[in-house]
Amino acid sequence: MAITQQIARISAEYLASCRRSASESLDGDPHWDPQPTDILDLDWAPVLLQRVGELAGLDDVRLDALRQATDGDPAIDLGFLNTHPHAIGPFGPAPAALSAAQAARISELLVQMNMATMLTALSADDTQVASLIGYGADKIVGGPSKYLLKHFNALREFYLGASQRHLLIVLWWD
Repeated sequence: MAITQQIARISAEYLASCRRSASESLDGDPHWDPQPTDILDLDWAPVLLQRVGELAGLDDVRLDALRQATDGDPAIDLGFLNTHPHAIGPFGPAPAALSAAQAARISELLVQMNMATMLTALSADDTQVASLIGYGADKIVGGPSKYLLKHFNALREFYLGASQRHLLIVLWWD
């Protein structure tokens, strides 16, 4: 099973309920089960998206927003979601989150980014794009540009939905 990044949109109330469940349960079960329509599988795209942002010369504000969109804020304590045997992301770093306000700000900045333009600025040739990006981009079936455009657009729409619904974001690798 491949390890991929998962992102969930949830309410603060749902997160509080999971925290409560974990503390009240004898085995620490948070009863984590977000709605499938509020989960995004970002596959292995996070590092590649960040690399494109760096190569395309995104300013620090937008590059930081892209990083936060895929890394979260480690200051938000989600240790209760990372406890055996119910850890939601046992194969990667500890789960991270973004507050609803952080998600809304990131959404605003993602909307301002045009991944197609960034990719084209690197090169019109997918082989060259893959070479510049590195991180195994040359192995992506169908080419990195199509893959990254698809995942960036999904990420942007996902954050827009979170912003419109005032939801926070939880990120983990599974």
